[in-house]
Order: sequence, then structure tokens, then C-alpha cells
Amino acid sequence: MVEFKNVIKRYGNVTAVDDISFTIEAGTLCTLLGPSGCGKTTTLRLIAGLEMVSAGTIFIGGLDVTSAPASERDVSMVFQSYALFPHMNVLDNVAYGPSVSGDRAAKDKAHEKLRMVGLDGFANRMPSELSGGQQQRVAVARALVLEPQVLLFDEPLSNLDAKLRRRVREDIRELQQSLRLTVAYVTHDQQEALAVSDRIIVMSNAKIAQVGGPRELYEAPRDRFVADFIGDANLVEAELGAHRGARAPVRLGNVEIELDHRGARPGPVRVAIRPESIVLSREANSGLRGTVRKAAYLGTHMEYTVEAPIGQLFVVDRDVARPLAAGTDVAIRLSDHGVALVPS
Repeated sequence: MVEFKNVIKRYGNVTAVDDISFTIEAGTLCTLLGPSGCGKTTTLRLIAGLEMVSAGTIFIGGLDVTSAPASERDVSMVFQSYALFPHMNVLDNVAYGPSVSGDRAAKDKAHEKLRMVGLDGFANRMPSELSGGQQQRVAVARALVLEPQVLLFDEPLSNLDAKLRRRVREDIRELQQSLRLTVAYVTHDQQEALAVSDRIIVMSNAKIAQVGGPRELYEAPRDRFVADFIGDANLVEAELGAHRGARAPVRLGNVEIELDHRGARPGPVRVAIRPESIVLSREANSGLRGTVRKAAYLGTHMEYTVEAPIGQLFVVDRDVARPLAAGTDVAIRLSDHGVALVPS
């Protein structure tokens, strides 16, 4: 388990990490997600011991490692640039760590980890002879061979094309689950985070904006930043009525729906509507109507921009067989899934 307690990291007058506390449970994959400059990579480097805290405490496996150097933390990092030695073949790259520690079984362990990441038979190749995805797997094998308590990934897929990113992220997730590794994973890609994570720590301006599972963050964002950063969200103004237990009526334009009020007081509120939660049709009888302003075909789905009384809506529709043309008047219906009140 990795635990941060009131950790602060300053560089002169700049606070890169501002009093954050969180826990990564043993055997889980936790993603640090956020825009550039939010503090996620600094947080990862604090776990690794590549940066030292300005204040606060860090525990790994129950031990206080706040002042411990990187060499004494029992963690391994997979870097964004892979950082393979260009003059060494694949086997020597993977075996390097245990070899310099005097482990006589270093090459046997390296062969085992190469088999684990699907590179059995690539031992004698040079890094320059490998694809980007293969180099990334070598970097993972080199980290695994040290048998760390915690494995750290710093934007591991940023140098790969879209198809390869999906395949490698699936490989990383499968490996993490099969070995029950404790993983801290940094990315700015929301889809990547949703696909691989047990839990996600969303960071903004050096602080933690929200912590939760992928579904929780997507369906119940804590604030406007999280709603807008995790996937796409239509943020619209609404009026919250009197509470009825955990739920309350919400008026959107000339229609009323019922949502979990999440502790908000009756009155003006904001509602996040996911693009795939909006259903468009040509029905004549509907309380909420709009007009398609833009339509784009993306193979697996249509994307629409719809002008409505509650504002401009971005809509994702899986029905590509019956597309709606720009200028079409439509009825707008909201599904029960993916519509949430966003507290101020």
C-alpha cells in the first residue's frame, strides 16, 4: 500500500503539490489523472524518491519512506521515453538491474520477464530493431525483473499510435491483475484512465479534485472541472426543486426530471449531461426540442451539435443507419444514465 499524508512539494515560490492525502491499496492500479502542470508527475516522482517532499509523510508497505532515497524504496518506474540502453540487447537491458546488484540469476529472471510480456525470442535484438510497442514491453520487463513492491508508470503510452495504445494498455492491465501488482499510473488521457484503473485520482492546480472509481467519476463528478475533464459533458443551467428523500425534481427548460440532489439546496444548479445520454428523434410530441446544427459521421457513431432552449448540446448517437441532417428539428430525451447534478 502507498499512502500520502498532507504531502506538499514546493520549488521555490511554486507549489507543485499542495497538501494532498490519498491511499493506493495493495494490488490495485491507481491512476493520477489531470491536465499538464497539475502535479501528477511530481506526485509520481515523490513516490519513487526522485523528488523529496517539502512537508508531509509518505508510507510504502506501512513503512515511512519520506526521507528514504530512491534506492531504498523498493519501487520501479517505467518512463515515458522507455530509457533503454541503445548499446545493449534486449536481454541485457532487462537483466541490468539485478546484474549490477550481483544477482547471478539475473539473465534467467530476465528471460522469465520477457516471456511474461510476450517477447520471448527477442532477447538478442537491439532496441533500435524494435517497434515502439515492443520497446515499451521491454521497459515493463526491466521494471518487473526487480520485483518491486510498487510499479510506477509515467505517461507510458504517449509515444504510441492510437491502435497500439489500446493494445499496450490492455497488456499492462492484464499483467497488473494477473500478478496483483500495486501500480501508480500517470496519464492525461481520460479514456486511458477509465480503461485501466481500479481508482482514479483527478488532480487540478496541485490539489486533488476527486478520488473514485471510473464509473463514480464519470457518472457523479464532484464539480464542474471533473465533469468537463472526465469525458465530454454538456453543462447546463437548471432549477432544483424541494427534496424528496435522496432525489429531487430538476427543471430543464420546459421539462422536469428527477435526480439525486447530492446535498444541493433548492434553487439554481448545474447539470452535467453526457453526450451519449441524449436521445434524438423526429417525434412531434416532446417537451424539449431542438435543431441539429452540425452532423459528423465517425464510422461507429454520429456526432451532432444541437441547438436547444437549455443551450448548445454535443450528442453522440450510435445509430449510423439513420443519420440526422443539419437543419433537422428533433425531440430531445434524456436517458436515466449519465445525467447528474453537479454541486457548486
